[in-house]
Amino acid sequence: MTAVSDISEAQIWTYLESVPDPEIPVISIVDLGVVRSVEITGKSVEVTITPTYSGCPAMAVIAMDIETGLAKHGITDVHLKTQIAPPWTTDWLSEKGLARLADYGIAAPQKAGGPACCPRCQSKAVERVSQFGSTPCKAQWRCTDCLEPFDYFKCI
Repeated sequence: MTAVSDISEAQIWTYLESVPDPEIPVISIVDLGVVRSVEITGKSVEVTITPTYSGCPAMAVIAMDIETGLAKHGITDVHLKTQIAPPWTTDWLSEKGLARLADYGIAAPQKAGGPACCPRCQSKAVERVSQFGSTPCKAQWRCTDCLEPFDYFKCI
């Protein structure tokens, strides 16, 4: 078992970067912006998380994955704190996370309207198929040039 006093908060952040989002496994919960803070308090670690939206079903899995991920490094005294204010926003996605979404075929959130282009062929000729995608935080779109469907991460 690793003594918490021998680990820095920066190292814990590094460990958390290896915990994937359960709904979009190519992006970590850190790059998604769900992890708000890490604090070492005495012999325990407190991790504060924020759901991407109220009632997000993935939060229970994320909490379990955080505990499991830290336990792999000998950190077993973990306290999870959920913070809902201020609410999560797509502005909290890291640049690395946005790039991974695009590589995976998910269009990044845009401030106005829908996706700027198709994540596969980069064409701007796109149309919305449905406001609802594979998860509540995504919508279904299609490129009218390459005809491929793709998810669009809604701007929140």
